[in-house]
Amino acid sequence: MPLGTLDRSPPPFFKQGASALSKFLLFSALSVFLMVLDRRFMVTQPVRAVLSTVVYPLQQAVVQPMLWLQNGSQYFEQLQTVQLERDRLQSSVIQGLQRSAQVEQLLLENQRLRSVLELRDRFVSTSQTAQVLYDAADPYTRKVVIDKGALQGVRLGSPVLDESGVLGQVTRVYPALSEVTLVTDREQAIPILNTRTGARAVAFGTPGYTSPGLELRYMATNADVQPGDVLTTSGVDGVYPPGLPVAQVDHIERRVESSFARIVCKPLANTEGTLHVLVVQPASAEIPERPAPEVPPDLSKKGKAK
Repeated sequence: MPLGTLDRSPPPFFKQGASALSKFLLFSALSVFLMVLDRRFMVTQPVRAVLSTVVYPLQQAVVQPMLWLQNGSQYFEQLQTVQLERDRLQSSVIQGLQRSAQVEQLLLENQRLRSVLELRDRFVSTSQTAQVLYDAADPYTRKVVIDKGALQGVRLGSPVLDESGVLGQVTRVYPALSEVTLVTDREQAIPILNTRTGARAVAFGTPGYTSPGLELRYMATNADVQPGDVLTTSGVDGVYPPGLPVAQVDHIERRVESSFARIVCKPLANTEGTLHVLVVQPASAEIPERPAPEVPPDLSKKGKAK
């Protein structure tokens, strides 16, 4: 093959295009041109909208696990916060209920104490207020212990009242304490007066476990007693001052086979839960002592002296 016919151009593998500097300048100018064009005429805005719409599902798929993780951690944090707040509110509610119960009890005690003090002001005889400490240990009796005794001037047999009526009688006196037997005790009896008829009788305690009360015994079947009659102290025993409210007739059983009626009365005093009481001196203590009889002069000695 003659030499003149040989192709002296380099093979395609070794062909070089435009230089790198030329490409840099070309693409830089193109970029500046596109930026100016986009700035002035917003030509790439539709392209961006299409691209964002196409890429949005992919973005959500990539971001969703992270959102789930954040929401899960926030859920558990909020759950713990809510549980702590619930416990705090429950504790506040319990404290509020306890405080409310204490306030109600204090209001009730204050009302009863005011009534007892007003009752003391109405008495002419000597009296003093006392507080019930506890019930007697014997379950077969109806007795309470108060915080006043012989050192405070409490005497044996002194009547004890609450704001509603006669509660009982002092049966034992200690230096700083006293034992009060309630009117519902089986060994307690109190002379009473029916305010409607003026009839006198004696009320005995009936310490029932369900509803302790009093009973008028030895009353004739045809006695003029009706449910609702108010019974007060008659004052004939020299212990209870007259006119103190004792009980109210609850119901009457008139039995044919018996000569006496069974008359059950409900005590007006709070024999189950009173706290403040009034201790009154017995009525006999207010009665002046009977003067000593005068000794007549000895007439025989007087005649001999003459």
